[in-house]
Amino acid sequence: MLDDHQIVLDGLVAWVERNAPDLEVAVRATTWLELVRSPRFPVDLVVMDFQLAEPVSIESRVRACRAAGAAVIVVSALDSREARDRAIAAGAAAFVAKSASGTLVLEVARLVLARRRGATSAVVAPAAGRAGEATFAPWLGVDEAHGTASDDPAPPPAPALSSSELTAVRLYVGGRSTAETADAMGVSYETVKTYLRRVREKYARQGRPASRKSDLTRRVAEDGLLE
Repeated sequence: MLDDHQIVLDGLVAWVERNAPDLEVAVRATTWLELVRSPRFPVDLVVMDFQLAEPVSIESRVRACRAAGAAVIVVSALDSREARDRAIAAGAAAFVAKSASGTLVLEVARLVLARRRGATSAVVAPAAGRAGEATFAPWLGVDEAHGTASDDPAPPPAPALSSSELTAVRLYVGGRSTAETADAMGVSYETVKTYLRRVREKYARQGRPASRKSDLTRRVAEDGLLE
C-alpha cells in the first residue's frame, strides 16, 4: 500500500488486517522509492494513491508496477473523469474513490487477484457501480451499471494500427501534448496530427467514437494497447 498521508495509510492497513485475513499487507510505504526498494517488492497487488507529493506521475508508477508483475488499484480523493481515465489507461485494474468504503476496496482487491489467477467471481459490491465509486479496467469484465463481474467478458474489437500510429497514440494518451509527441517521435507536428486522425477514424468506423482525448484514452485502454 502506497499513500503519502501516514494517517490514511495506517487506517487502510488496519482495516485490511482486521477484516481480510485472506490478504496480507506485505509492504506499506509513504513514498514511491520506499515501495520499489522494499525487499518484498514486487507484490501481487499495489493499492496506491493517485497523488503523491513526489514528482512521479501516476502513469510512470502504474506502468512500473505492471512491468514488475504487480496489479494496481488506484485510490484517490481527486475523483474526476480525467483521473480515472489516466489511471485505467496506464494499466491500473481499477480506480476507487477515497469516499468509498473499506469494504469496497477489499472486494475490488479480491476481484483483481481472482482475475489474475484466472478465476471468475462476481465479488464486487452491487452498489459500487450505481454509486459511481469505482471504475474498472475492461479485462476485469465488470458491469459497472450493476456492479457485477461477468464470467466471460467480451473484449471490444481493436482496430489495426500501424507502428507509427500506435506509438503516437500511446505517447498522446500517456500525457504528452501533440507537440511533445512529435518531438518524442522526431517527426513534425502535422505528421502526428495525421497519425491521431487516422486512429480516430479507425475507431469511428467501428462505431467506437474517439473524437475527444478522454474518449481516445478509453478506447486505447479497452484494447490493451498500452501493455
